Amino acid sequence: MSKLTLLGRDGCHLCEDMRAALKPWAARFQFAVEEVDITGKPELEARYGWDIPVLLAGEAEICRHFLDERALRAWLEGKA
Repeated sequence: MSKLTLLGRDGCHLCEDMRAALKPWAARFQFAVEEVDITGKPELEARYGWDIPVLLAGEAEICRHFLDERALRAWLEGKA
């Protein structure tokens, strides 16, 4: 099963929105989403600050702020 990483913070409404938007995609296309709270992680805070949420496939960024369905579909098609 493939895994994506969702970087965000507790209390971030955009992070909550992206998490909710990813659920049907994850169920349909069988990938896992690991959520990482960047709070207290100096390297991630320095890199992303409040520029979240960010959806990653390994080190590659798929999208940030909002779920980009085209970018996610392109990633999924590249995995097939």
